[in-house]
Amino acid sequence: MQAILEAPDARTWAGERDRALFSLMYNTGARVSEAIGLRVGEVAVDGSAVAHLHGKGRKDRSVPLWRTTANLIRNWKRRLDYGGEENFLFPNRGGGCMACSNVTQRLELAVSAAAERYPQLARRSISPHTIRHTTAMHLLQSGVDISVIALWLGHESPATTHMYLQADLAMKERTLNRLQPMTASQTRYRPPDQLMQFLLSF
Repeated sequence: MQAILEAPDARTWAGERDRALFSLMYNTGARVSEAIGLRVGEVAVDGSAVAHLHGKGRKDRSVPLWRTTANLIRNWKRRLDYGGEENFLFPNRGGGCMACSNVTQRLELAVSAAAERYPQLARRSISPHTIRHTTAMHLLQSGVDISVIALWLGHESPATTHMYLQADLAMKERTLNRLQPMTASQTRYRPPDQLMQFLLSF
């Protein structure tokens, strides 16, 4: 994930926008529609950095931003030619709202660039929604409660978030299977005679 976030060339207008956009998506777990719909005034980067997202069914939520994300967005705001409060934070070249397909295309470019260092990325299907799933899994693996993750992602019910708990358990099970092959026989421990004699002498 870190390689993908760092892949866009920040020296270019589109590259700096993409870095800030993908970082915000990963930080907040935002749906792509929520991220591209953000207005400049809906993301505060000074003081308590926060993004005010508008989700499905007019469900709004506020998600705190990491310092690194806030710095990227602060620098991006300085570069915007039309940075009025009501303008899109991550616009297309014409200043309008990016299309979801455009975000997918830009992410594919970032993944291709990151794959030069990490070839395994080229074999994976990575979409904007993959970033959202990654956020959820990383929060879960960091010990964040499932109900907090549901609020973070804007799920109406924690039951929707339960799939991440199942996925995490499946990953742990696969790890356990690597540590102890399924074919390994579970034999009862039998202490050697010398140990038994030592114990019985007390």
